[in-house]
Amino acid sequence: MDLTRTEVASGHRAADSRPRSGAARLGLMALPVAFFAVFFAYPVAAIVARGLRINGVWQFGRIGEVLADPGIRHVLWFTTWQALASTALTLLIALPGAYVFARFDFRGKQVLRAVVTVPFVLPTVVVGTAFLALVGRGGLLDGLWGVRLDTTVWAILLAHVFFNYAVVVRTVGGLWAQLDPRQEEAARMLGASRLAAWRTVTLPALTPAVAAAALMVFLFTFTSFGVVQILGGPGFSTLEVEIYRQTSEIFDLSTAAVLTLVQFAAVGAVLAVHAGTVRRRESALRLVDAATTARRPRGAGQWALLAGVLATIAVLLVLPLGVLVQRSLDAPGGYGFAYYRTLTEDDGTFLVPPVEAIVNSLRYALAATGVAVLIGGLAAAALTRRAGRLVRGFDALLMLPLGVSAVTVGFGFLIALDEPPLNLRSSWMLVPLAQALVGVPFVVRTMLPVLRAVDGRLREAAAVLGASPWQVWREVDLPLVRRALLVAAGFAFAVSLGEFGATVFIARPDNPTLPVAVARLLGRPGDLNYGQAMALSTILMVVCAVALLVLEHVRTDRTGEF
Repeated sequence: MDLTRTEVASGHRAADSRPRSGAARLGLMALPVAFFAVFFAYPVAAIVARGLRINGVWQFGRIGEVLADPGIRHVLWFTTWQALASTALTLLIALPGAYVFARFDFRGKQVLRAVVTVPFVLPTVVVGTAFLALVGRGGLLDGLWGVRLDTTVWAILLAHVFFNYAVVVRTVGGLWAQLDPRQEEAARMLGASRLAAWRTVTLPALTPAVAAAALMVFLFTFTSFGVVQILGGPGFSTLEVEIYRQTSEIFDLSTAAVLTLVQFAAVGAVLAVHAGTVRRRESALRLVDAATTARRPRGAGQWALLAGVLATIAVLLVLPLGVLVQRSLDAPGGYGFAYYRTLTEDDGTFLVPPVEAIVNSLRYALAATGVAVLIGGLAAAALTRRAGRLVRGFDALLMLPLGVSAVTVGFGFLIALDEPPLNLRSSWMLVPLAQALVGVPFVVRTMLPVLRAVDGRLREAAAVLGASPWQVWREVDLPLVRRALLVAAGFAFAVSLGEFGATVFIARPDNPTLPVAVARLLGRPGDLNYGQAMALSTILMVVCAVALLVLEHVRTDRTGEF
C-alpha cells in the first residue's frame, strides 16, 4: 500500500479510528500478557504456593518467622548494603566516562563504546570468572603482589562496577550528548562560574537520567547471583544466592518463597520509582543532534580527563578480560590451546564433552531470540502511544523478569510446567522460554523509542486509506524500525546466551549451556577443570563481543543511550 504526500498531509481521521486503535492495542497486548502469565506469573505463583501452602492451608505466619531469623536479616542487610555501595561506586567511576563519550570526539570512539558495553552483555558467570582470574588463587594480583581479593566484598563491588559501567555511560551519556551546550554557555556569559553553570543548568537536566541509571544499577546488583556465587564464597549471600541455597541445597521451600516475595516487593518499588524517572526524562528538554555537541578535547585539563577515563577503562574493564584470555592459554605444558582441545573430551564432569555446551547455547539463544523479538515487538507496538494506568502497568510487567529471582522462575518451571497441557519439563524449549523472559525487556526498550519517534500522521493516513492494524505495522512502522529490530534481536541473543539463574535449574545434564558448564567446572577441583572454565568463558566472551560489534555497526542512533 503506497501513501501519497497529499494523503499523508491531510491528517483526516476515520470515524472509527479511536475504537480501532484501542482494540488494536488490546490485540497487540494479548500475546505478551498470555506469555508472561503462563511462563512468568504462573511458575512464580506455583513456587510461592508450594512453599507457603501446606495441606491446603496458607501458612502466612511463616513470613514473620523467616524475617525474624538473624541469618536472614543479615542477608537482607548485606543485599541492600552492597547494592547501595555498588551503585555509588559505579556512579563515581562511570560519570566522567559518560561526559567523555558525550562531549569529546576522538579516534576509535565507536569501537571503545562497544568495548565498554561488552561487560554489560557478558553473563555474570563470565564476569565472576574474569575477576577470579585477576584477584583469585594464582591470579594476576596474587602472582605480582600476593594479594587475593576473592571471597572479599571488594571483589564483589569491583565486579559490579565492571558489569554496570556501561549502564551509566550510555544512559547518562546518551542524554548528555543531546543537551544543547549553548544553555550552559549562556549562563557563563551572564557571569556564572563553570561549576555554577554546570550545577544550575546541566545537572538539573541530567538528574532524571542519573537517577534512572542509578536505579537500574541498584536493581541489577540487588539481584546479583553469579558474581556473588563465584567471588563471594560462603561468607557473603544476597537474596538471590540465598533463594538458590534454600531451594537447591537445604530444600526449604517456605523460606525460599518468603524471600521471593520480599525480593518481588523490593523490585516492584524500584521499578515504580524508575518509571517515574523515565517519564521525567521524556519531559520537555531542549535536545539537539548528538553529532553536533562532541568536539576534540581542548587544553591540558580535557586531555588529562580523556587519558584518565581511558586508563580506567583499560584497568577496570579490559584488564580482567585480558587476564581471562591469558589464563585460558596458560596450560601446564606452556602457553597454547591445550585447555581448548580438552573441551572435546568427556572427562566425567558432564554427560557430554564440554564443547557441546557451545552448540547448545547457540541453539537455545537463537530460539529465545525469536520468541523475545516476537513478544517484545508486539509489546513495544502496544506501548507506542502513551496512555493511562493500564499501559503503564503493562510496561512495568515487562520489566519484572529483570529483577525477580531467576532462580525462582527456573525452579518454578520445573514445578509448574510438568503436567498436561503444559508438560514441558522434558522439552528442550524450556530453556529458551526462560531465556526469552530476560530478553523481552531489552527488545521493548530498544524498539520503543524508535516506534514513538514515527510520525503518527503516517499511521493515521494509512488507517484512512483502509489499512488494517497489521498492514499499518507492515507498511509504515516496520520499514522505519527495521534496524532497531536488528539491534533488539542482537541484545536479546546476547542476554539469552548468558542467562544463568533460571537455566541452572532447567538445563538437562546432557544439554548444558555455556554459563552452566562454566559454573560446574569452577565447582570442581583441579587445574584442568579451572583451565576449561577459563576457555569456555573466553569463547562466550568472544561470541558476545562479536554480537555487540555488529550491533554498533547497525545501530541507528549515535547517542549511545540504552
